[in-house]
Amino acid sequence: MRRLGVHTSIAGGLHKGLEKAHELGCGTLQIFSHNPRGWAVKAKDPEECRLFMELRDAYDLSPVFIHSSYLINLASSDRDLLRKSVAMVIEEMNIADAIGAGYVVLHTGSASGDDPAAARSRAIDCLRRVGESGSWKAGLLLENTAGERGDITSKIREISEILHAVSGELIAGVCLDTCHAYSAGYDLTTAAGREVLVAALEQDIGKERLKLLHLNDSKNAAGSGVDRHEHIGEGKIGAEALGQVINHPFFQDVPLILETPKKTDDDDPRNLKTVRRLLGKK
Repeated sequence: MRRLGVHTSIAGGLHKGLEKAHELGCGTLQIFSHNPRGWAVKAKDPEECRLFMELRDAYDLSPVFIHSSYLINLASSDRDLLRKSVAMVIEEMNIADAIGAGYVVLHTGSASGDDPAAARSRAIDCLRRVGESGSWKAGLLLENTAGERGDITSKIREISEILHAVSGELIAGVCLDTCHAYSAGYDLTTAAGREVLVAALEQDIGKERLKLLHLNDSKNAAGSGVDRHEHIGEGKIGAEALGQVINHPFFQDVPLILETPKKTDDDDPRNLKTVRRLLGKK
């Protein structure tokens, strides 16, 4: 069965994310493990972790993805921010293991006005430090970015540079966001554009290391460099093109997580219904 899910809220406890995903009929889910806009992280109660794993198994939700903190910037030239970012990645990995999550999704960071190549070198160094600090059952996934100012991983070859420079088992692979890819210039609305993306992934990443698709439509045009998600079928990519992506042989077994807007209680069910319809059109 194709694993399809959404990013769910953990307000009221980590297990609430699982309950919501189950209520929506999902087979997988993504959560934040804590407030993604704050550096303070409370230690997880062992009972809370136990309940989370019990419900995960009871609801057959797998794999569980944790999206890492928005504050992390492994590409920064600020030494204090780098230190805090490395510590936060380690904390995210520790929490992932504590609750039995499969993967942690990471945006490596922004060059913040510096040379992108130098910034990627800093990110590589930071990830090596994380890898040297311990080992985890969970794997880290590097996510592509939308090409906004300072982005260092909007192109597949840029992610590949980091992926292959960090040895060991820390980095399990890549999470591909369709909105980000489109905004970065990979035109998913044409067969030729989709094949350009697939060829880059196949050559520079490898099919076996593509572990997750963030399935999002885009409010902005291809190559805009603007990260604004839209409901499936209501953005510039469109339902037909996104259907072609998820049913493409290269992507057809990869879990799908929706990060579409949540303004009403009907938004997640509506987007999931659309994707399920698209999955039926093989």
